[in-house]
Amino acid sequence: MTSRFNRRTLIKGAAISLGLVGLPSVGLSQAKPNIVIVGGGFGGASAARLLRQLMPSASITLVEENAKYTACPFSNLVIGLGRPLDAQAFSYTGLESSGITLAYDRALDVDVTNKTVSLASGVTLPFDRLILSPGVDMRWGAIEGYSQDAAELLPHAWKAGPQTRLLREQLQAMPDGDTVIMTVPPAPYRCPPGPYERASMIAHYLKTQKPNSKLIVLDAKDSFSKMTLFQEAWAEHYPDHLEWRGAIDDGRVSRVDAATNTVSTDFETLQATVINVIPPQKTGEIADRAGVSDATGWCPIDPISFESRLQSDIHVIGDATIAAPMPKSAFSANLQAKVCAVAVARLLSDLPPQPTVLANTCYSYTTPDEAISIAGVYTNEGSSLSSIAGAGGVSPLGADKSIRAAEAAQAVHWFETITSEAFG
Repeated sequence: MTSRFNRRTLIKGAAISLGLVGLPSVGLSQAKPNIVIVGGGFGGASAARLLRQLMPSASITLVEENAKYTACPFSNLVIGLGRPLDAQAFSYTGLESSGITLAYDRALDVDVTNKTVSLASGVTLPFDRLILSPGVDMRWGAIEGYSQDAAELLPHAWKAGPQTRLLREQLQAMPDGDTVIMTVPPAPYRCPPGPYERASMIAHYLKTQKPNSKLIVLDAKDSFSKMTLFQEAWAEHYPDHLEWRGAIDDGRVSRVDAATNTVSTDFETLQATVINVIPPQKTGEIADRAGVSDATGWCPIDPISFESRLQSDIHVIGDATIAAPMPKSAFSANLQAKVCAVAVARLLSDLPPQPTVLANTCYSYTTPDEAISIAGVYTNEGSSLSSIAGAGGVSPLGADKSIRAAEAAQAVHWFETITSEAFG
């Protein structure tokens, strides 16, 4: 299916579908509830900003460890194209100026009985409603030999920041002619197409800067998001610099050794100068402590309000949720935050949450000037999220260069729009 809409307008269109235009304060209580939000990424920041508009009298506290947020979208361009890491950093001054209280602290625990969040500083925050946007944590040990210490030698770079810089620096220091290995986990994980955009960007870097080097991608899956589009791009641009092996071709990695820079599959051990291990993932730890994650490591939610199915008065948004078919992405987190914010405002005003339409779009660069995309539209009517047949779409195969260039330009506009919405 080929998309025939301008995805730059999708965020605004989704906002209209949620009834956000002209909504603030209309029919909502003027009470002063305590709303605590943990996690200042695209989900948490977007929820805080909208709740401030919807409930101007509420006390809204956003708990976030870092004074600046480093965005994952576009971070693969930092690794492969030399985009400044500073271009990924966003402050919370816009949220603070709107009247949101910022607690630059770590949330340690949640007391579901007394409805409080305890912080590392010793502060305890009471809440009437709690929104968790904890992102992901790595499943250390899921791959034998891969630990937090090992990640300082074999970076995952799946949380943007120091790990992003480390992987870029390792690529830059690598002698021409040496090998790079990337490992990709089974689903689910943050940003399904992300590893393959990264593979494209690393392959571009090798082609232009280390032409005698090669990237080998060892994948625990035999198919992935936008697979035919990526493979078309790889065949055109990187036939000598990128090799992808799926599970059927012994691509599943079971062990790594940071001391020898090796990875092991079922039948082979490979060595490389640079190894990017993207491990299996789970919800952020605070969700476990709040009792909102289940045996899968992720958080089951009501799709209309994003309230936890395991704990009342606690909502979960973003990568941590079980929200398939919506992927774990920045766009999904942004839209889920809006749905959740409206639901929380209605619940605190003794009004029932209402079903609506959600969407996701994801751009992936294949070269510095070309991108491909996929979009989906979903309904949350009933007890689960489901795709709306015939809505959304993917970039066309065999497209003219002008189409790929236009999508790259749309990706820039999308990034500017979503970061402005979340952080101001």
